[in-house]
Amino acid sequence: MKLLKAFWKRFSSPSKAAVGIVLFMGFMGGLLFWGAFNTGMEATNTEEFCSGCHAPIVKEIQETIHYSNRSGVRAICSDCHVPHNWTDKIVRKVQASKELFAHYVTKTIDTEEKFKERRAHLAEREWHRMKENNSQECRNCHEFDYMDFSEQGPRSAKQHSTALASGEKTCVDCHKGIAHKLPDMSGIEGW
Repeated sequence: MKLLKAFWKRFSSPSKAAVGIVLFMGFMGGLLFWGAFNTGMEATNTEEFCSGCHAPIVKEIQETIHYSNRSGVRAICSDCHVPHNWTDKIVRKVQASKELFAHYVTKTIDTEEKFKERRAHLAEREWHRMKENNSQECRNCHEFDYMDFSEQGPRSAKQHSTALASGEKTCVDCHKGIAHKLPDMSGIEGW
């Protein structure tokens, strides 16, 4: 009992050096965690990482204006599929961990054939996500306020200046398949 009291007394009133060491170790541990966390976040935002599971889709984007164009601006997977603000990015990364589980553990989409079977469902889910956030990833590059309607075709100018401007529609309503081939939607309700 005496030993326990002595331990508790020492523990409840530590020396300044002990407090300093604990604080320093906590600070260094926090820095190491933050560095590793951010390194992991950035590593999972690369085209190489995405093509590990989505090679056919990464190949598709290489045939579009988003990959090769006269301006030299290139969009990669994370530009369109990972939100740019931090909290939404974390939520999306947690959701993506489920996709990694489906690919590597349950093997739901681990072959091109299985992926094609699920592609319509996955596309619907992604379009819904983009509709819900008002196509924020599109708007990170394509700023509506700076569109020059006089440089657009008549149909595009009309749609952009009415339905998009009013908030009735968002980018993904009209631009499905802009960076990927549309999946076979036969058998999907509403198509």
